[in-house]
Amino acid sequence: MVRLFDINNTPDFEAGEIIIIDKPKTWSSFDVVNKIRWRLRNVTGNRKIKVGHAGTLDPLATGLLIVCTGKATKTIEGLQNDDKIYEAVFKLGETRPSFDMETEADKTYDISNITDEQIVSAVKSMEGTFNQTPPAYSAIQINGKRAYEFARKGEEIKLKSREITISKIEINKISLPEISLTIHCSKGTYIRSLADEFGKRLDNGAFLYYLRRIQSGKFNIQNGFKLDDFMDYLNNL
Repeated sequence: MVRLFDINNTPDFEAGEIIIIDKPKTWSSFDVVNKIRWRLRNVTGNRKIKVGHAGTLDPLATGLLIVCTGKATKTIEGLQNDDKIYEAVFKLGETRPSFDMETEADKTYDISNITDEQIVSAVKSMEGTFNQTPPAYSAIQINGKRAYEFARKGEEIKLKSREITISKIEINKISLPEISLTIHCSKGTYIRSLADEFGKRLDNGAFLYYLRRIQSGKFNIQNGFKLDDFMDYLNNL
């Protein structure tokens, strides 16, 4: 039976466990899955044990990553469809090709005339349902290659827009050039693209300075395990 992993219960990784991992910064979602899969092969003795994740996080993001094992991998598609909640920091005054910290600034802007009222208005204007174009520096597959592989070589590609819903954005703090936010959104939302759009709505520039996923569907980061702690647990089985 598929269940949420609980350190106090005897695990059955082949029958299916859903594990909430607090993904560390600079690790890709695939790195996390591969590390867990490698260890579970030894723990279970099953070299073909299935391990996957529901909802990719960029390497520079941290937070909730749903990892499924065994028969629980059959639930991945459904779990990916859940709404997400993120904590984010947008930084005004410059744009970056990747829309985040991966690349250096390509243009800078004066932010001295931007008011709190303008920021609040721009944030509220981004709530609702609309089409969003994914960033060029993304893991979307194009002709068998990731979009970021083209972008890093300076090759231009055209990505299809997709419909997303931003159900709510809460402003936690305005401390220019940074704006701290909590964002409630649908699957497939790129917060990096949202940061870039935020800058445009202020006739300025902005990029994603910080991102942490804290919830996906019914799963909350409060129930998550640090990757090192989970690996220590597996090593002691």
